[in-house]
Amino acid sequence: MKMLVSGLVVLLILLQWRLWAGDGGIREHRLLEQQLMAQQAENEQLRQRNQMLEHEVRDLKNGVDAIEERARSDLGMIREGETFYMLIE
Repeated sequence: MKMLVSGLVVLLILLQWRLWAGDGGIREHRLLEQQLMAQQAENEQLRQRNQMLEHEVRDLKNGVDAIEERARSDLGMIREGETFYMLIE
């Protein structure tokens, strides 16, 4: 009888060990959840960036204002009759 009880206790300990520390155990599950949350956060940042780029492309295709803004900021262009002022800090 003592042999049976000690065998069951050992089996219980082995099963608990596998549950907590083995492959597919709770530790691995928590690690995968952390990786999933990090990936979801990165995906959300990329989704927002893509949305901004999509709006910019749409503005460049359809509107003159976006093209004018780009010409002013990136190329330093000005309209005819305007005066350019450069502020140096």
